[in-house]
Amino acid sequence: MYRMIVNELGGPSALVEEEKPDLEPGPGEVCVDVKAIGCNFFDTLITRGKYQVQPDLPFAPGAEAAGVVRSTGAGVDGVATGDRVSVLLSYGAFASMITAPVERVFPIPESMSFEDAAALGVVYQTSYLALAPRAQIQAGETLLVHAAAGGVGLAAVQIGVALGARVIGTAGSPDKLDLILEEGAEVAINYRDEDFVERIKDLTDGRGADVIYDPVGGDTFDRSLKCIAFNGRVLVIGFASGRIPTAKMNRVLLKNISLVGVHWGLYFDRDPEVLQEAHRALAALHADGKIRPLISATYPLREAAVALDALGARKTTGKVVLMP
Repeated sequence: MYRMIVNELGGPSALVEEEKPDLEPGPGEVCVDVKAIGCNFFDTLITRGKYQVQPDLPFAPGAEAAGVVRSTGAGVDGVATGDRVSVLLSYGAFASMITAPVERVFPIPESMSFEDAAALGVVYQTSYLALAPRAQIQAGETLLVHAAAGGVGLAAVQIGVALGARVIGTAGSPDKLDLILEEGAEVAINYRDEDFVERIKDLTDGRGADVIYDPVGGDTFDRSLKCIAFNGRVLVIGFASGRIPTAKMNRVLLKNISLVGVHWGLYFDRDPEVLQEAHRALAALHADGKIRPLISATYPLREAAVALDALGARKTTGKVVLMP
């Protein structure tokens, strides 16, 4: 087997190939021959030591993979050699073979490609958990999705539409605006050309958005508090802008709004069954044709640095997938 590792925190360019002996699963673990790996924006951050997860060096990035079970360790039930599965990790998926605790392994149907299975991991689970159990979005509510052409953003658009919301997305280029509309959004706003705050107010007769999905942070979060509806929920997904914002609590009080954190990875420690439930819900939506990951580019695993550079430079839409 081989993996792409970071020996020093120098960004994606620091990734190097490392050959290792084939893995054996320990008790409660599953060993998987990897067929596809999903890339996320936080993979660029972890290679620089700027993500909340900071593994000891050396390490392989990557949180989502799909493949075929090679073997299982003692005490593993419900998963068998030859099963098609997806795997969600804190890091370590940039490899041709991985081991994972059985609770991080999810069955995938024969109808789902390995590429789709890898792409349906972190971003779709994050967006589903944010919109369904956390925001409890209702059919007919207005959902504003920032960075709606990115990985988590596009997943939020699709899931929001599938759950019956009126979806409005923001992006920064005409091609991304077209993509958002193609994926089911009712309105797409170019945040470079117009004030999304005023546009949201116009589109909602001054009421504002019921739910705002924010993976950007910074000024985007600050301005979102100006167009959130009474009893609205602002979903704090991440800080792609680089600035972690603070909220003026008088706005929270006067508009009766909720600031809702969505830390997907903590569910593995606190309530892993929530993630299994989310996976089942997403698999059903995928089977019904209501969601589909948009894979904008695939790269060989050995070109992981190139893939992450493209992702970090906002040159991609939807998901980037690596193929061992």
